Amino acid sequence: MSFALHSALSSAAGLGVHASIPSPPISSFQVGPFTIHYYALCIIAGIIVATFMTNNRLTKRGAERWVVVDICIIAVPLAIIAARIFHVLTHPGFYFGPGANTWNPFQPGSVWAIWEGGIAIFGALIGGGIGAWLGCRWTGVRFSTFADALAPGLILAQAFGRFGNYFNHELFGLPTNLPWGLEIESTNAAFPAGLAPGTLFHPTFLYEVIWNTLGCLFLLWLGRRLRLQWGKLFAVYLIWYGAGRAVWESIRIDPSEIYFGLRTNVWAALAAVVLGIVILFVQTRRHTGFESSAYQPGRQPKKADVESQDDQSEYVDLSAPEAGGADSEAAATSTAAAG
Repeated sequence: MSFALHSALSSAAGLGVHASIPSPPISSFQVGPFTIHYYALCIIAGIIVATFMTNNRLTKRGAERWVVVDICIIAVPLAIIAARIFHVLTHPGFYFGPGANTWNPFQPGSVWAIWEGGIAIFGALIGGGIGAWLGCRWTGVRFSTFADALAPGLILAQAFGRFGNYFNHELFGLPTNLPWGLEIESTNAAFPAGLAPGTLFHPTFLYEVIWNTLGCLFLLWLGRRLRLQWGKLFAVYLIWYGAGRAVWESIRIDPSEIYFGLRTNVWAALAAVVLGIVILFVQTRRHTGFESSAYQPGRQPKKADVESQDDQSEYVDLSAPEAGGADSEAAATSTAAAG
């Protein structure tokens, strides 16, 4: 999942030298009769990393070890399905119309050909959010606690996923002369007509990898610094990711539906920012104290397999309200269902 910078002679400028990012020569490999796509491996790696991080954060908060797996059993499939549906619905020209292989699962370009790329994080957030809510209802974990525990791992998983776009040679940005321009072969179906072979493009996958990785570090720091709970850390995730995605999306040149002059995913990114601000504002006003437990009222396991909470500033003993806050433990418990 790494890329190499290299130097090449610029044929148009004599002996000029430029640096650029080459696209990977392959996007898949064979294992017996099976084709393994790097895109899928990147997605799977992100899911694994997010699961381990979320499990670690939840157990430090007081939840049973690996309860996250019970939640992910529901959330991950719904996230993938909704992500694909969102992509198909926002790119109808790819899958519907004369000559399209819309419903043929064995042909490229069908709605089932997820290995070619084409899953939307905003669809994943919707489907995964519904699945996580159902999983939390099933396990008794407080939904806001799970969301806050998930936030850093989720944005890091998205960084892993962007490497899948790199291997697929897709979703690049406008042409650029910057030294970190991305090389895309002129035979690529997404290569813009009229541009000269060798044109470099903004590596939007790399921009988002960097932005998301910084976001993960920021969320981890902020969670420890301010002890954000009640879904507030997840709200910050929505604001951070949405703000960055709106910028990167605006310089991408892959086809997209346009509404009022903006790409569909720009609108979705702005909606994420607004939703994050609303959640942060509402939850800050509603909950001035800490969550009393990682579990919903009455759902605390009798024998929880819990990690030591020593030296975990983000996961201090929350049985008492925040110093100077208006919520008592009883008040926090009475409002827990709304969290």
